[in-house]
Amino acid sequence: MTLSDELRISLDGKWRHIREQSRKELATFDLAYDHDLTLDEARDRVLEQMKKLVPTGIPAAGFKVSSGGTGDPGASVTGIEMLAQFDLSLMVKAGVQWGLFGGAIENLGTDKHHQQYIPGLINLDILGCFAMSETGHGSDVQSLETTATYDPATEEFVVHSPTPSARKDYIGGAAAHARVAAVFAQLVTKGESYGVHCFVVPIRDEDGNDLPGITTSDDKHKGGLGAVDNGRIVFDHVRIPRDNLLNKYGQVDAGGTYSSPIESSNARFFTMLGTLIRGRISVGGSASAATEVALSIAGRYALKRRQFGPDADHEILLMDYRMHQRRLLPLIAKSYAMRFAQNQLVARMDRVQSSEEPPPPHQQRELESRAAGLKAAQTWHATKAIQEAREACGGAGYLAENRLTTLKGDTDVFTTFEGDNHVLFQLVAKELLTSYAQEVGGLDPVGMVKFAAGTVADVVKERTAASQLIQRLIDARPGSGDDDHDLLDRGTQLNLFEDREQHVLETAARRLRRAGDDKVKAFEVFNAAQDHVIRAGRVHIERIVLEAFTAGIARCDDPEAQELLRDVCSLYALTAIEEDLAWFMGHNRLSDARAKTVTSLINDLLDKLRPHTLTLIEGFGVPEETLGAAMLLD
Repeated sequence: MTLSDELRISLDGKWRHIREQSRKELATFDLAYDHDLTLDEARDRVLEQMKKLVPTGIPAAGFKVSSGGTGDPGASVTGIEMLAQFDLSLMVKAGVQWGLFGGAIENLGTDKHHQQYIPGLINLDILGCFAMSETGHGSDVQSLETTATYDPATEEFVVHSPTPSARKDYIGGAAAHARVAAVFAQLVTKGESYGVHCFVVPIRDEDGNDLPGITTSDDKHKGGLGAVDNGRIVFDHVRIPRDNLLNKYGQVDAGGTYSSPIESSNARFFTMLGTLIRGRISVGGSASAATEVALSIAGRYALKRRQFGPDADHEILLMDYRMHQRRLLPLIAKSYAMRFAQNQLVARMDRVQSSEEPPPPHQQRELESRAAGLKAAQTWHATKAIQEAREACGGAGYLAENRLTTLKGDTDVFTTFEGDNHVLFQLVAKELLTSYAQEVGGLDPVGMVKFAAGTVADVVKERTAASQLIQRLIDARPGSGDDDHDLLDRGTQLNLFEDREQHVLETAARRLRRAGDDKVKAFEVFNAAQDHVIRAGRVHIERIVLEAFTAGIARCDDPEAQELLRDVCSLYALTAIEEDLAWFMGHNRLSDARAKTVTSLINDLLDKLRPHTLTLIEGFGVPEETLGAAMLLD
């Protein structure tokens, strides 16, 4: 077995068999996006490709056995992620059908809904969409304007778009293929609103025509994802049966009386959203998968393209230039880090969602927080890395035949898919600053100020439960003096990341506490500290990613691969430190001399890793024959 094989095994993680199955089966499909197709042709083509996925078992994996699935959430998310290596339009289309629409039915519905819809949506007899976002409200889901008002005289809900901004927008499947929508709307009964709930609403007949009261329209061309039929939906007093309320967390009886197992409307809302976490995890993982493809293309190109040199007869490989190493190798290292973190997150999600018993609230909220933060980190990394990969390939990188521009366009929206990244980092910080206080929900600035943890210093260790391995490495690090601590020591790196997170959280909490009980001042204080709050979320996730990489190295069985991974991990850690060098120096965590050492150590690591460039690329596990870049065939 080669060194790249050992790396791939380590990166593949617990669901390695799903990744291997996908590489073999999907490589036989014709999945490359065809820029010569019209919108309608591209959309129909991707729908046909979805039908080929049904026999693979990936769609069924996301649903419980009792619902008609095979009950393997981790396999489902991994399978969707693997689609992103081949065609992101297919990944998004599949994610909407089986992840979002199907996930809403499974997680928010009850047995009657499961039996009625899930077998059909698995095999594509029922094509659905996920109608949450509105023209006027995206991330602020609690403020959605669409209403579902109960009429006891007919035992129906009346779904309505009361304003132009209540139009459901950007909805995958809404423009053409979806026949049914999972619609999020304010539930109103007996003159009182009980917050956002989800309803099953038919939107088209068998011939694809809008049903009475339904008006759909087409978002048409977008910046990418050309084969996804994004569209808009407007409801004009559309009546649906009472049973079309997905009623796991909220029920309306025939007379119109509302009841819920969760008394607090705030807690109920976030419990419902928390069950839909797979979508966010899939978006982050798919962004990472697309990044690995882009870096595989750019890396292989840099190993064959020559430019300049000491004389006209001796041009130098791009990858032998220090600047090119600086451009690509740290991004490859970060992609390794992100994959280990993604594997850890999927394993956590699988444990929580496979359990017969509901998880403790703090465990569920920690999972949601980590999923939010990683999604933000992964998608921003994708945006940066794919752009760098495109530039690193010069004019060739700008040709559609070399795929990088398609990857760039298709992943661009991922930074706002499943939540704007800035909002998601605020969510991460909120969970940390409130010490997971159960009475706080959402991103309410007053709540964040009121419950800012009084003992934030303990939050980092207590709430994220660093493993014994991590703590042992930190405890064993060299001394903290300039002359006797080693920036290549993993314990030192972990300690720097943890210390930075703790300091940022402590100072953010102190700033928020200044508001006292004054609501107006609380909002002003929060707004003034918003950049600080987002920074807290970012540094927390950077620490989580470094810990995940460290744990992944420990699980690697091959000594040579383990040694190489250690260097890759150090490159990730030191690059992150270098990017935030002003903070480490400004807060006296690194002296001027040690700060200069960071850069020289990075250059030393680049020298060590340059001979392993192809090995690291092959470790991603993207089959060379599926890269789809014409310039690599010359």
